[in-house]
Amino acid sequence: MREKMKDNKTVIITGGGTGIGKGIALKLAKNNYNLILASRNVSNLEKVKNECLKFISANQILIVKTDVTDIDSVKNLFNITIKKFGRLDVLVNNAGVFDGGPLDELDIATWDKVLNINLRGAFLCLKEAFTIMKPNKSGKIINIGSISGQVPRIHSTPYTTSKFALSGLTRAAALEGREHNITVSIIHPGNVLTELRQIRKEDKDSEPMMDSENIAELVYLSIKLPDNVNLLESVMLPIDQLYVGRG
Repeated sequence: MREKMKDNKTVIITGGGTGIGKGIALKLAKNNYNLILASRNVSNLEKVKNECLKFISANQILIVKTDVTDIDSVKNLFNITIKKFGRLDVLVNNAGVFDGGPLDELDIATWDKVLNINLRGAFLCLKEAFTIMKPNKSGKIINIGSISGQVPRIHSTPYTTSKFALSGLTRAAALEGREHNITVSIIHPGNVLTELRQIRKEDKDSEPMMDSENIAELVYLSIKLPDNVNLLESVMLPIDQLYVGRG
């Protein structure tokens, strides 16, 4: 059942066109939130928007083509949000990419791509969110990390580095946000069955997976927490997924 709120929260979700971002968008749409979905792929955003329209009205959702690595593109995203809704309550920093390989075989382009999207992009969005939230003395920022940012997986140096760094960014921003009543947190998902991993679902040797809806539930919980508490760091993974000591 849709939750009726007197004061609908307004939420930006980067990487909102597929996977975890899509799952979060649908969960929040079912609970009557105002949504701004951002991604470089407008076609994917349109598909998610159409699904969300089963639960919210057309004036409650925007899609914005956004390159999170580009300063002007990020500023445009936040400017459009304020122009449309007049407020920003929550930022979900979800945009991300995975790439890797043996360390000595990695090219600089791969390293730069992963760090730019996963870390620079998160920073640029977080910075713009702070600019809006500080004067209002209110706001929540939820970064989507990875258990690879706690326990490395082999041949994932750029990705692992970006997610470890995202944890550091989260803690630094959470510290700065305290006096402005801004909470900054990070969720570390384990294996999530996204569109890119769907092909592996029938592979008997594939690792245990969970659905993006599981992460969406945790994001929703974080948003609903009282403003005076912060779920600073959390890990969610399939109960039978290897974690500590994995290779």
